[in-house]
Amino acid sequence: MKVVVFGGTGLIGRKLIALLTAAGHEAVAASPSSGVDTVAGTGLDEVLAGAAVSVDVTNSPSFADDDVLAFFRASTAHILEAASRAGVGHHVALSIVGADRVPDGGYLRAKVAQEDLITSGPVPYTIVRATQFFEFAAGIAAASTGPDGTAHLTPAHLQPVAADDVAATLADVVRGEPVKGIVEVGGPEKIGLDEFVRRAVGSDPKVVTDPAAPYFGAVIADDSLVTGPGARIGGITYASWLAER
Repeated sequence: MKVVVFGGTGLIGRKLIALLTAAGHEAVAASPSSGVDTVAGTGLDEVLAGAAVSVDVTNSPSFADDDVLAFFRASTAHILEAASRAGVGHHVALSIVGADRVPDGGYLRAKVAQEDLITSGPVPYTIVRATQFFEFAAGIAAASTGPDGTAHLTPAHLQPVAADDVAATLADVVRGEPVKGIVEVGGPEKIGLDEFVRRAVGSDPKVVTDPAAPYFGAVIADDSLVTGPGARIGGITYASWLAER
């Protein structure tokens, strides 16, 4: 089975390509470096020829509110149009657990806009919503560090997950039928955002617990970004992942 992975050279894309290839599928990484530009809409018809499944794990190069919204609207529309022309039978997209519960977050609003295009689009689909990745803890610390060298972070809970578990869920979904709905995946432990980052970075930068601190522009609660009933739970714990870094 031919599977085209848009964003196939990124963190999740590389892991997904490896899993699908090991399972005997023809997994093709589509990215600007391979001549595929989803925002401009170029190279899509060629790469999707003969594909049974398309997977979207792309990400915006800019996280500014207007930029990320424009990216996901244009990229998703072009992928869906090309997938429909190619007769793709299943479109799988990676989104974020709780995206629709945090309307003040510009990036999350953009993911909801992406989901809306998919659910109203012409291709049978499955949306995989994942929680925050273990791998992004250091990036959150850097983005939250102020001029005083401290990172102010909320104790509100996340349910972080290993990228390997997300890729494994995507691979399983790719091999199945479209559910025309959402599959959630999260890690085995709920943990405060402050502690999540503190355990990854130690004291550099110093993490200050601040219930009023926003998370990428939005105030979150304990139930904002955690999975609901029926979610798939990854098997890799945060402690074991940190120990192997």
